[in-house]
This record gives sequence, C-alpha cells and structure tokens, in this order.
Amino acid sequence: MTTSEKFDQWAIIELFGHARIAGRVTEQTLGGCAFVRVDVPAFEAVGHSHATQAFTKLFGQGAIYSMSFVDEAAAKMVGRQLRIQPIDTYSLRQAMQDLPVDTGRDRLQSSFLEDQAS
Repeated sequence: MTTSEKFDQWAIIELFGHARIAGRVTEQTLGGCAFVRVDVPAFEAVGHSHATQAFTKLFGQGAIYSMSFVDEAAAKMVGRQLRIQPIDTYSLRQAMQDLPVDTGRDRLQSSFLEDQAS
C-alpha cells in the first residue's frame, strides 16, 4: 500500500476492556488527531435477536488491542453475533422526567417548556 492509497478494510477489532466490534475500517482525522473509524452495518431482527441500526464509532490507537482483517461476510457474521448498539442520545425532556420530584424537577420542566415556547 502506498502513502496515497486510503486504508479501507473489513475487520474484527478487539478493544481494551474485553470488548469487540466488527465492521468496515478506515482512518479519519478529526481535530488534527488520527482515529480508526469503524462503520458497523445494520442488522435485521432474526429470531429473538432485535434489529440494530448502522452506526459509526471512532477509536484512538490506545483503545485497540488487536485487529483481524477479514472479508465482508466474516465481519458481518461477527457483527451480527455481537449485536452492538450505538450510544443512545439523551433527550433533555426525558432526562428531566426521570428526575426525582424532590430535585426541583417540576421547576426545571416549567423553565424548559417556557424556553421552548419562545
């Protein structure tokens, strides 16, 4: 591979903390730092397994323990077994509803709703 070629390969990646992820691996620079980008494909629900949506994760070099390069079919087979979910984004409205009443939840909700109306 020459320096002008872009890295683009299917792989199974082992991360520190005994985690694994599988998908299409490329490099991405963000804020002047190089990251390993893993694009995990979506998987349909099968049997008792739920469907998972496609997502992308970026890892710094210190997070990766090993990387096994495989073909697309093998990466998807492992990805289907792992069923990794992307991180859910948190809604401020839901977070406030989950607060105990004695934390001023009602006051925060009123203030939030007023801000949304204006």
